[in-house]
Amino acid sequence: MRQQKAAAGILAIGTGIVISVFVAGFWGGLRLNLTPSYPLGLWRIEPLDREVAAGDLVFICPPETLAFVLAVKRGYLPKGLCPGGTGPLIKTVVAVAGQDIEIDTAVRIDGAILPSSAVHSVDAAGRSLPACSGGRVPPNSVFLHSPFGGSYDSRYFGPLPDDGILGLANPVAVMAQ
Repeated sequence: MRQQKAAAGILAIGTGIVISVFVAGFWGGLRLNLTPSYPLGLWRIEPLDREVAAGDLVFICPPETLAFVLAVKRGYLPKGLCPGGTGPLIKTVVAVAGQDIEIDTAVRIDGAILPSSAVHSVDAAGRSLPACSGGRVPPNSVFLHSPFGGSYDSRYFGPLPDDGILGLANPVAVMAQ
């Protein structure tokens, strides 16, 4: 009986520590990435005190659209605290307002092929995966990408409003890819 009480006490203390670290980390801008789009591990959201630029690695909350309802339903994105109930995405900004996007078998930005941007017509489960139609990135919007082949990014959902950007994504403790 005494050992059970001690074990329960240790478990309660351990649970309290884990919850405290999680809450402190969340409010401190720390996020745990468990998706293969970027290295697994702990990331920090850093303030973005300038205009977003191509090449920036960002955390962004997607807007409440059918594309993201479908993404959560199909398991492409985790549920989270962003509007619409998704978690924030980690993606690289590859084009900003005014740049031209062409999408066929790969993505072209202002005529140049974006590396690692093959466009798939079906997802890993064989379900239809419609591609974005391309066009000019609208004002106050960004086109996002991840080099991971199975990434759900702007190839499929198009440009996103830049007001959803939470900040720059900086790795704190991640696993090598």
